[in-house]
Amino acid sequence: MPTSTTPAIERIARVLAGRQLSLNGGGSDPHAAGAVDAAWPAHVDDAYAILHTLREPDAQMAQAGDVGVWRAMIGAVLERRAGA
Repeated sequence: MPTSTTPAIERIARVLAGRQLSLNGGGSDPHAAGAVDAAWPAHVDDAYAILHTLREPDAQMAQAGDVGVWRAMIGAVLERRAGA
């Protein structure tokens, strides 16, 4: 299974920044890549809040896979912040 080399928190924070800045995401910049590169660190707290909310899967998610694995994966990301 392929995995990302970019940490999940950074990926989420970049999406949040892109939604604010990029024309494709509701912002006004048609070429927002550089702005997103500069802005994503300001969205890290929001990214952690989103993952904190997702640590418990909903019923549909639980039916699709192993809840224990899901909790462990989300927990691994959240523990990084606690250790920082």
